[in-house]
Amino acid sequence: MNQPLAYVHPQAKIARNVVIEPFTTIHANVEIGSGTWIGSNVTIMEGARIGKNCRIFPGAVISAIPQDLKFNDEETTVEIGDNVTIRECVTINRGTSDRMRTVIGDNCLIMAYCHIAHDCKVGQNCIFSNNSTLAGHVTVGDNVVLAGMVAVHQFASVGNHAFVTGGSLVRKDVPPFVKAAREPLSYVGINSVGLRRRGFTTEKIREIQDVYRILFQKNYNNSQAIDIIEAEMEATSERDEIIQFIKDSHRGIMKGYFKAN
Repeated sequence: MNQPLAYVHPQAKIARNVVIEPFTTIHANVEIGSGTWIGSNVTIMEGARIGKNCRIFPGAVISAIPQDLKFNDEETTVEIGDNVTIRECVTINRGTSDRMRTVIGDNCLIMAYCHIAHDCKVGQNCIFSNNSTLAGHVTVGDNVVLAGMVAVHQFASVGNHAFVTGGSLVRKDVPPFVKAAREPLSYVGINSVGLRRRGFTTEKIREIQDVYRILFQKNYNNSQAIDIIEAEMEATSERDEIIQFIKDSHRGIMKGYFKAN
């Protein structure tokens, strides 16, 4: 470890080849995996569990207590996977008694000034652009992209492979595979570019489009649309994932397609 002028609590568990730059502070009850680089002026507080080969840039604060008045000093954690990049001045708060942990999956890129609040769960291979913010108890699936300055309401969910455009306010749940934009946040099509990059065939993308045409463009309510989709469309993993996401939604899903004025 390279740690001139850094402070590492003697009870912290740090792999031998972790690099710690000057003026960083690492508290007790912290675990950091091999190959991770921690830039200068980073603060890693109690309850942090950081995986292998991560990169944490200057000014980040990991595992501070939640900004939640109900928090009662419970012993909770932030759990960050492998190969995660956390850019300058990102803040990630640890959990509360609700979920006990905040989780960031493998291979995520969290850009500068993002905030991930207590009890959030973020999947693998996600990209959060600058200044995006998750309120508490948010669930984000795998391969999700939040463009800059997206704000996600507490308890909301964003499905796998979704793309949310910059400056959006996410008040309702965003289903899998879609692009979401406008105000109020609405369906504007399938995330076809992202899906192709991840190996989805043209046929599979068309199947997903057919599901969302029934759901968002045929003037059915959600229950009617689900009944028609289940009756008329062949069962596939993607079809079933969309249906299950809607059935599990507690906040309700975002609006369907409409023409902007």
